[in-house]
Amino acid sequence: MSIQACFQHSYPGFGLDVALDLPGKGVTALFGPSGCGKTTLLRCMAGLTRARLGQLTVNGAVWQSGSNFMPTHQRPLGYVFQDANLFQHLNVRRNLMYGQQRVPTAERRIELDKVIDLLGIGHLLERLPQGLSGGERQRVAIARALLTSPRLLLMDEPLAALDLARKNEFLPYLERLHDELDIPVVYVSHAPDEVARLADTLVVMQEGRTVAVGPLTETLARLDLPIHLGETPVWCCAHGWWSAIPPGTWPVWNFPAAACGCATGGMRWAIRCVCAYWRATSALLCSQSAASASRTA
Repeated sequence: MSIQACFQHSYPGFGLDVALDLPGKGVTALFGPSGCGKTTLLRCMAGLTRARLGQLTVNGAVWQSGSNFMPTHQRPLGYVFQDANLFQHLNVRRNLMYGQQRVPTAERRIELDKVIDLLGIGHLLERLPQGLSGGERQRVAIARALLTSPRLLLMDEPLAALDLARKNEFLPYLERLHDELDIPVVYVSHAPDEVARLADTLVVMQEGRTVAVGPLTETLARLDLPIHLGETPVWCCAHGWWSAIPPGTWPVWNFPAAACGCATGGMRWAIRCVCAYWRATSALLCSQSAASASRTA
C-alpha cells in the first residue's frame, strides 16, 4: 500500500516539482514555511489544481496519469480546509448528513455514530454553525469529510485559525482519528507541535521542492534540514515551564525524555516533551537542571 505523487506545476515566480512515494496508511505531514508549496501539492492531489505534469496513484488506484485525469468530484477523498466551510443554514446533524448522502449506502465504510463519538460532537448536533466555536466547527468539518468514506483524507492546516488553548483541546481528537481509523492522511502544517503529535511520516518542503522524506523521528532528528521553528513555545512536562525557541535555532528532536526528567518515556513523548534546542553556536540543554533537581528531591 502506497501513494505515488509526482507533480510539476508553475505560477509566476514559483514552481512545484515533487516526486513522492508515501506510505498508504498513517499520517504524512507536509511541513515547511509559508509559500513553500504545501497547499499547492495538496490541491494537485485533490485535483483542484491540474498540474502541467502529474501522476497520482493511491493504493493501486490511478487518479491521474498522462492525459488520464480523474476530476475532483470522482476522487474518493475528503478535504478539510483552514476554514470549516459548513453550510450556515443547516445544523450540525444536517451538515453531517450531507457528507454521508454523497456515498451510496453499500459503499459507506464509516458509520455516523462512530464519527460523532470519535470527534465528541454529539452535544452539538442541533446547533447551527454560527453557534459553534472555531474548534467545534473544525471537528464538524472533519466529521463531514470522514462520512464521505474517503480512501484518502487531505487536511490543509485545519488548526491554523485556532489559538493555542483551542488547538490543545483539538489535537487529542485528531490523535484518536490517527489511532482508530485506517485512512491515509496527508496533513499540511508549518507548526512543529502538530507534526510531532500526529505524523508518522514527514515531508520537508522548501521553495516547491522536497528536501527530506522519511519517518518522523528520524527526519526531525536531522540537524542539516531547514526546519525553522520561529517563536514556538515548548512545554516540558518534567519542569513545568514554557520556553520560546528563538528564530534561527534548531531543535534537538531526539533529546531523550529521561534526560529532562520526564517519566513517560518513548520517542513520541520525547518529541512532545522536548526541553532543549540547538543554536548555531551552542546546545542549551536542561539535563543538568533535571539531574540537579533529582539529586535534591
